[in-house]
Amino acid sequence: MLAVYRIGVFITVPFVDRSQMENVISKGGAGSFLGMFDMFSGGALEQLSIFMLGIMPYISASIVMQLLTVVVARLGQLNKEGEQGRKKINQYTRYGTIVVGLVQSYFFAKWLSGMNGLVPNPGPTFTIMTMLTVTTGTAFIMWLGEQITEKGIGNGASMIIFAGIVARFPDAIAQLFTTSNSESGLGGFGMLVLALVVLGTVAVICYFERAHRRIPVQYTKRQVGRKMYQGAQSFLPMKVNMASVIPAIFASSLLMFPGQIANMSSRPWLQDLAAIFNPSDWRYNVVFVVLIIYFAYFYTSAVAFNPVEVADNLKKSGGFVPGIRPGKSTAEYIDKVLSRLTIVGALYLSAVCLLPVLMRNFMHVPFQFGGTGLLIVVGVALDVVQQMEAHLISRNYDGFAGPRGPRIRGRAIARVR
Repeated sequence: MLAVYRIGVFITVPFVDRSQMENVISKGGAGSFLGMFDMFSGGALEQLSIFMLGIMPYISASIVMQLLTVVVARLGQLNKEGEQGRKKINQYTRYGTIVVGLVQSYFFAKWLSGMNGLVPNPGPTFTIMTMLTVTTGTAFIMWLGEQITEKGIGNGASMIIFAGIVARFPDAIAQLFTTSNSESGLGGFGMLVLALVVLGTVAVICYFERAHRRIPVQYTKRQVGRKMYQGAQSFLPMKVNMASVIPAIFASSLLMFPGQIANMSSRPWLQDLAAIFNPSDWRYNVVFVVLIIYFAYFYTSAVAFNPVEVADNLKKSGGFVPGIRPGKSTAEYIDKVLSRLTIVGALYLSAVCLLPVLMRNFMHVPFQFGGTGLLIVVGVALDVVQQMEAHLISRNYDGFAGPRGPRIRGRAIARVR
């Protein structure tokens, strides 16, 4: 599926001159809005591909639907109805994706028509053809992502964004070396420092994505039927960054939509708005950090973790947190711990996303990738590896799941005995 996606990136929209678009993207640079949009689309914007919008309309529609499930009572009820309700919400999300794709493709068509040399024969025919072609490409990518999620390993939308960003690595590294070899470049020592910073950032991402807080849980002795279960001690693991890369993806895609519309118009007030939504502008980064913190709290509390449900499950299974009464008190305690962990995770996400921007703006380091892209690549890779290990262990392929753990050594000892 990822190979099909990468092939589609090089299928150009009809009636355009692709070579002219490459010059427009290269002039903007990696820190511009077009450069950031091109990175998330895997180079499809530079190629003027049928996949130029990428998976972003689907993510934007998903954000809107998740917000509406909290606001609209009917959607909230559907979300609580289990699998059938979620299928209905997913169907609404698909419809929303088509609407967002049509709106974004319309502004793209108008913007391309207004640029000299890109469209030889602009007009209504080109606009309608571009809207149909690009929206169909977006719907096809959405279907690819759903197939990867249902029949593959990992989240399909995240995997498509991951593939698009990784596909830009060779070109970005080549540009970095070209810049470093120029008179105003970094030089050998600067390249070494940049490599150490990147490796250190990757190490920090790996640490925070794996870090978790253990809440001790004590289980009482209980009888189920004729069986007596002894009391035991365990713990409830709570990840520091429970929302993973979702807040960064949501915040980026939400800021891209108004930025895209503002960049496609020549009106003065929209040009001022486009300057605000430039990724190198401080106002953009302030709004970006606020959205990351908001989506970290929203996604963690609304989707990833429900303290009341966890407390009820502990109470039903005879478990309790030492020193905390079961039920409501346990839910409040878990919610308090979750809030503290979420703010740490949100600040970590914000720091990683802003680091390359600070390096480019204040240290003039020609870093070709944003922190969001680096965070997505490392976070998705860790998530996929973890799911692969869980899949292999569930199929009893213990030898392929990494170093031999105590469980496997115990089996070997049992066989010897």
